[in-house]
Amino acid sequence: MTETKELLQELVADVDTVLLFYHNRELCEKYGEVVNTILASKKNEFDYEQYVEIPIDFRDTAELFQFGISGALSNGYVTDGESVICATPLFGSEVDSFTRVVVESERGSKLYDFFFGSRADQSVIKATLELAIGLGKSGQKGEPVGALFSIGNAGTVMNSSRSLSYNPFDQSHVHVGDPLVDVMLKEFSRLDGAFIISDAGKVVSAYQYLEPSITDLEIPKGLGTRHSAAAAITSETDAVTIVLSEGDGHVRGFKNGDLVFNIDPKKY
Repeated sequence: MTETKELLQELVADVDTVLLFYHNRELCEKYGEVVNTILASKKNEFDYEQYVEIPIDFRDTAELFQFGISGALSNGYVTDGESVICATPLFGSEVDSFTRVVVESERGSKLYDFFFGSRADQSVIKATLELAIGLGKSGQKGEPVGALFSIGNAGTVMNSSRSLSYNPFDQSHVHVGDPLVDVMLKEFSRLDGAFIISDAGKVVSAYQYLEPSITDLEIPKGLGTRHSAAAAITSETDAVTIVLSEGDGHVRGFKNGDLVFNIDPKKY
């Protein structure tokens, strides 16, 4: 038993920080008395000082940890080379799993950069992603549907696109995330073209045909023209794009011309 204790002590020896993926004041304060502690969760209801927001549910624990570490780095809570214990409820409702990680900024999370390093507000990106995932789950009248959402840098994106039909959002001031607006967007998704959304979430236009000048980007095989346009527009503007594929039903995100994530809504 002594040897076991010594082995476990070696695993946590010289740890600089605990990154706690569990919203609990008592545990944060308990850890905080001993070691640098960071809270990583969807909400920060008790205003813990060192906090990293987790905007979506993660199915991959390694991606969750990398996201949290990137947030801690971005906020200056940790530095390169530090040893961090990532603590999370993996098998039950209480913290039961501990993983030791050495912080390396070069292994930063592209998904963290997608949400928090983009021009558009992260709450707008989150609301649009949730809309796309919901549409991927339900479809339109039981049938799968495709959709493309361009988020941020709306003026430049509009200049790199043309209208395929009338703009139902012309002169309107509606925003993504509003339940009534989301219903409208789901209805309009049956028709061709992209939705253009501003940095602050205003729905600028629908039925826009993206015409980026870049046409030779490499994207995963099997993805069609909608995905190619979505990737290309992010390469030449500060926008990010979220695409719901009519073919396989997956939701994909692009930034700087690169595929950042690939989500199956039915497993989300």
